[in-house]
Amino acid sequence: MLKVFQLHVSVATLFGMIADGLLCFFAIVLAASSVHILPGVQDAPAGLTVPHLFLFASGFAMVMSLLYAFAGLYRPTPIGFAAMLRRTLAALVVGAYVTYLVLDSMANGGYAVQIMTSAVLYLLVGLVLVRGAMYLMSRMATIPKVLIVGNGAEAQSVASDLMTMKRLRRNVAGFFPTESDAASGLQVASLRGHRVFSRELSIEDIVRDHQIDEVIVAVREQRGGGVPMDQLLACRIRGVPIVDLAGFYERAKSEVPIDSLKASWLVYGQGFVQGRLRMALKRMFDIASSSFLLLIASPVMLLAVLAIRLEGRGPIIYKQERVGLGGKSFMCMKFRSMRTDAEKDGVAVWATKNDSRVTRVGAFMRKTRIDELPQLLSVLRGEMSMVGPRPERPSFVKQLKEQIPFYDVRHSIKPGVTGWAQVRYSYGASVDDARRKHQFDLYYVKNNSLVLDLLVLIETVSVVLFREGAH
Repeated sequence: MLKVFQLHVSVATLFGMIADGLLCFFAIVLAASSVHILPGVQDAPAGLTVPHLFLFASGFAMVMSLLYAFAGLYRPTPIGFAAMLRRTLAALVVGAYVTYLVLDSMANGGYAVQIMTSAVLYLLVGLVLVRGAMYLMSRMATIPKVLIVGNGAEAQSVASDLMTMKRLRRNVAGFFPTESDAASGLQVASLRGHRVFSRELSIEDIVRDHQIDEVIVAVREQRGGGVPMDQLLACRIRGVPIVDLAGFYERAKSEVPIDSLKASWLVYGQGFVQGRLRMALKRMFDIASSSFLLLIASPVMLLAVLAIRLEGRGPIIYKQERVGLGGKSFMCMKFRSMRTDAEKDGVAVWATKNDSRVTRVGAFMRKTRIDELPQLLSVLRGEMSMVGPRPERPSFVKQLKEQIPFYDVRHSIKPGVTGWAQVRYSYGASVDDARRKHQFDLYYVKNNSLVLDLLVLIETVSVVLFREGAH
């Protein structure tokens, strides 16, 4: 895993994105060479010089990379081979057609058809070769060895994740029990098929003898001498990375586990940058993006108004009090997607995935997130941001603050129309779901940046198109 612009990105994903961009660039260059658009050639089409060609190839690479991202090809959630093939071909068809239109306006004599036909063929061959090479490299690559300190529930959970997560492949060399594990009488020779080392050995010796590449301290409580800090320090000085539970899950799953989280980690840890420059850039980004989306979505919003009115009586816009920045309330707007008597007794009720209160038009709007479009006006007013934690109702906030640690941290930034939790977790309709989604919100608050905002918006397109995430 690498950290790029405050984001944890797997090496394979980053390499795949770079390889895809280079393939698209050289596909155009090779295709152009096949129709004799080279320096010194006299029959090059008018308006398409070599500098224009390289600029055009760079634009094609950027467009295709964006379309691949919209298709969800770079998301951490694994998709089947057939789905990946369909999405790749769909992105390629759209990208090739748009590129053809641009190229046709620049070149004459049918060159646009020749170049794009050749480019698509080159690109398909390149994709097969590069993806095959990447697969072989992943099979041949040496998998790092990990020692897990602890052998309780947290340690076993970490071992299970390491064995199942493709984006963070690790070989678990074994477990090293802490004093609390020994005091509990948990004496086992192996756990989940892995060796449990004796406490008579030192972590430093285990790391050296078994060529350990990383140590994960999977212990919730590290005070009181239960964890041998002197041995961990000796390993750290030797250059062996030491990761705690919060750091591991932040890197592996892009979330911050609240069960093992301490206030000191929030106070002294990196991130949580809310400086004036960041706030100013985010505000400019919100104004520009919401204005653009309102402009292109206005026909869809008009159709939504007509559909709601034709379906029956009742208000078109549904206003509801939500908690925003600093715990202050504001009126959140949506297109009405439920019956007018959805909460006739006045008691707030969790919305569920197949809620019977949702109308037919409302069900479609929820799946496509059309019902959220009026919130773009709240973004323009400064009550919301394009990206951030989803705002909750005051009654739910009061309940969740009592049951979920550090819940108020999410109110340190503006709520968003979409968010990291919305593109990384399924529909939430309970306190347990809210707890899990809060872990993703904490990750966003800690690592928020303009790059992360752009990533969330791109993944939102994938979620809407393929219904992968939550509402």
